[in-house]
Amino acid sequence: MNIEYSITGKNLHKKYKNFELDIPELKIPKGFATALIGENGAGKSTLLDMLMGIHLRYDGEFTFFGKYHDKDREEKLEVKEAIGYTGTGSYYMPNWKVANLKEVYGYLFDRFDWEKFVSYVKKLAIGDGDANSSQKIKKLSDGNQMKLQIAGALARATDILVMDEPASPLDPLMRDKLCELIREYLAREEGEKSVFFSTHNIADMEAVTDYAIILSNGRILEEGFVEELKEKYILVKGEKEIAATITQHLLSFTSSNYGFEGLIASEKLALLAGENVTKETPSLSQICVGLMKTATKVK
Repeated sequence: MNIEYSITGKNLHKKYKNFELDIPELKIPKGFATALIGENGAGKSTLLDMLMGIHLRYDGEFTFFGKYHDKDREEKLEVKEAIGYTGTGSYYMPNWKVANLKEVYGYLFDRFDWEKFVSYVKKLAIGDGDANSSQKIKKLSDGNQMKLQIAGALARATDILVMDEPASPLDPLMRDKLCELIREYLAREEGEKSVFFSTHNIADMEAVTDYAIILSNGRILEEGFVEELKEKYILVKGEKEIAATITQHLLSFTSSNYGFEGLIASEKLALLAGENVTKETPSLSQICVGLMKTATKVK
């Protein structure tokens, strides 16, 4: 498959007192939904803040759409117009009202469609469902504030959505809706739109994930298209009695009174020949958790 990339990064590095992000190469495939997956503190938000220019002091370089670089992101309007973003924390000014966003988004982005925004506010039942509402944004729940960000990003004509933990404050129904909205966005111009989102809980977003980047302690543990990762790793299960003889071959291991299960690289499956184990295709969530267990600082 000939893959183009919406965003790439080279030799990305940022160091704090007790944390260091070090990514020699970052690749976000064009036309797909890419998930940046990792436990809390893995460096997901740090990477996205660097990518979006929220953090400007870092080493390395990003390339956008194959032709723009970090400086262009700050200076060229066409780069800002092409990227939609949703973030965490206090995204809007404290005293803004929902109705103020017509002027704010219209001032910041030439390709903001107010009618689309009105439609999304109603469709997602944000607050009272009225984009002209005088309700203060700070009075909305965290989930509704995130939905408001999503509506604002989707109402723009962009080429990529970058979303930092978009599912985190959402209820299960809205997480499912978010997956639907991402798929709709990708289908707008088949193969031309891309999505890059971070999450620490991939289970709710697995259905919409095409490509996964698994991050731990500031490093990329694994990455690839989901179907390829599911061929690269195997989930094995067996009786508790045989666990001790095979755990050294497993990347991760979990046991209970009823037996055990673990993750093993497909290339090492022959090491379990003759053992009474069952083999299953793992979910992306099982792959991520299994690999993160090999690197976590949690004891």
